[in-house]
Amino acid sequence: MTDTPTAPGTHELPDVVQRYLKAHSARDAVAAAATFTAEATVTDDGRTYRDRAAVEQWLDRAASEYTYTTELLTARKDAADHWTVTQRLRGDFPGGTVDLHFRFTLDGDLISRLTIAP
Repeated sequence: MTDTPTAPGTHELPDVVQRYLKAHSARDAVAAAATFTAEATVTDDGRTYRDRAAVEQWLDRAASEYTYTTELLTARKDAADHWTVTQRLRGDFPGGTVDLHFRFTLDGDLISRLTIAP
C-alpha cells in the first residue's frame, strides 16, 4: 500500500486529503471517517452514504471486502475547495486492477463530499 504522496501534484494536497488517503490505505476506518464533516456524503459504486457514521460503516465494509494495494497516480486542484486524486487499485476484486478518481470537496479543514468513480 502506498501511503506517501509521490505522484505529480500530491505535494500540494491539503492535509485533510493526505490524512484520508493515509488512513484509507491503512484500512483505518475510524481515522479516515474523522476527516469528514458530520454531514458528509460519499458516493461510491453507485451508492451514496450520508453522514459520518454511514461513511465510517462504508469504509469499514470496503476495507474488509477485498484485499488490495493502492498506487497514487495523480492529484490536481480543480477549484479552491475541490481536488481530484487518481489511484490505481490492484487486488482480489473483480477485474483485479482499476484506476479510480477520488473527487474531494472540502469544507474548511474537513471533507464534505467524496465521489469515487472510474
